[in-house]
Amino acid sequence: MLNPSPFSRRFVAGLLPGLLLAGLALAAGCGHLVPREPHEYVYVWARGTYLRDRVAAVSNRVAEVVNGQRLQVVEHGRRFLKVKTEKGEVGWIEDHGVIDQQIYDKFTALEKDSANDPVVATGVLRDDYWLRDAPGRTSDRFYLLPENDKLELLMRASVPRPEAPQALPLPVEKPVSRANAGPQQPPPPNLEDYWLIRDGAGHVGWVRARTLDEDVPDAIAGLAEGQKIVGAYVVREVTDADANLPGNQVPEYIAVLAPYKDGLPYDFDQVRVYTWNTKKHRYETAYRERNLDGYLPVTVSAASPANQETPTFSFRVAVGGQPALDAQTGTVKPGDTATESFRMDGVVVHRAGDQPPRPLVAARSSQHHQKSHRKRHK
Repeated sequence: MLNPSPFSRRFVAGLLPGLLLAGLALAAGCGHLVPREPHEYVYVWARGTYLRDRVAAVSNRVAEVVNGQRLQVVEHGRRFLKVKTEKGEVGWIEDHGVIDQQIYDKFTALEKDSANDPVVATGVLRDDYWLRDAPGRTSDRFYLLPENDKLELLMRASVPRPEAPQALPLPVEKPVSRANAGPQQPPPPNLEDYWLIRDGAGHVGWVRARTLDEDVPDAIAGLAEGQKIVGAYVVREVTDADANLPGNQVPEYIAVLAPYKDGLPYDFDQVRVYTWNTKKHRYETAYRERNLDGYLPVTVSAASPANQETPTFSFRVAVGGQPALDAQTGTVKPGDTATESFRMDGVVVHRAGDQPPRPLVAARSSQHHQKSHRKRHK
């Protein structure tokens, strides 16, 4: 066998480091081609809690986390998750105190889908309340809204209210007869209303209607006569030198009202216009309409220097068919509707244009309104 020359040995010795570096570079390059596992995130829905250094009866607090905060999942345990905050703090949290990415995406979708929805009314939250991703008490919740938070109301839905468990009554033997032998229809479910709302931070979700108050001016709140003012909208301002208001300008309103009852297949059944009497310095009812099945939003073209005496407003009413609630979503399905428009000449309200008289919506509407009218006047 031929011995390699000194030149060959030096050539090979110089080539080996280069080949080694090239191999390392190739291996590093191939690592970039392998897709990395995406990070898993959860979001805190609890009001506030702490991360712990271990899952044990005795543990130390690592960091405080609050409602809405995003956490990266490091490890899954039994009923606990090991997570990391954006500051790099690592600790354990109970899994029922967070929501997963899928639920978070539902709230993100609600914000996106309702971005262009009109604000039909405004409200004020009575107490702290968690936003839900769907109407109903069993839906998932996330953002915690504070008491007295101002809300924009976008859409109403009515869903069955969970019934409280009751003790079973003792069996009573009844004689069987033809009158009671047939099948009995179950009673209709008790419904409760929810509002799809948007808060000041842009969060969107569902809030139970009984946890908020419609944002109604105090000056006309006492003129509802036992009804609920669903929405009040400024149509004009008048000058009263004795009014204790900025610039002595007193707003006049159109208000829509409804009974204090959940599950109604309409948003309001009365319309009133409140104008200001500059001589007696008080509000008076300039226009009133009842016995209608009306739907939000109310559109107002408020008075301006160009049309100071002729502001206009309009709203939709059901015509023809009987309005109902969608069985799947709980939202109102009014069927055929017509838009009614009005203009104000001073304190007198007129129908705008040639609008035919509005027919009542089936027999149910007139019967319902007659009953409610008789109850209010007993």
